[in-house]
Amino acid sequence: MASESTSPQSAAPSQSAPLSPSSAVLHSPEDAKMRERSPSPMRGFLIPSPLPTRRSRTKSATARAAEGPVFKGTCKCFSRSKGHGFITPVDGGPDIFVHISDIEGEYVPMEGDEVSYKLCSIPPKNEKVQAVEVVITHQAPGTKHETWSGHVNL
Repeated sequence: MASESTSPQSAAPSQSAPLSPSSAVLHSPEDAKMRERSPSPMRGFLIPSPLPTRRSRTKSATARAAEGPVFKGTCKCFSRSKGHGFITPVDGGPDIFVHISDIEGEYVPMEGDEVSYKLCSIPPKNEKVQAVEVVITHQAPGTKHETWSGHVNL
C-alpha cells in the first residue's frame, strides 16, 4: 500500500495530469448513432458571392453606372471589418447597400456622413441596387474619421 501513495502513476484519474491531445483516445457512447450526411453536389466547390464588387462587376454594368445620375444620401452605418454598409437616400427611399470596394477617397465613411453616389443593379435578377462611386461630401461634425491607412483625424 505504501507504493500507492508514493507512485504518481497510481493516482486516481481525477487527480492525474491531463492527457495530451495526441495520447487521448476518444470513444463515442455505444448507443450514439452516427448521422449520415447526404452527398452534396456542391461539396468541395467555392460558391461565388452574389454581390458584385468593383473587381467582379462587368464592364457594361460599370459603364451604365458611370452614365447614371448622381444621388445624395447619408451614411446610415458602415463596418470596415465586415466590408459593407448602408446609405439612407435624401429622398427617403429604402436603404442602399454599399461595398467597401466602391468607396472613393481617403476616409472611411462614418454614421452621419453626407455622401454622393451612383446606382448599379445587383445581378442575377437586377431587382436591387447598390451604391457605387461613393464620395464623402461632408463629414459628420464631432466624429473622428479614420483614413484607410489607419490614421485617425479629429
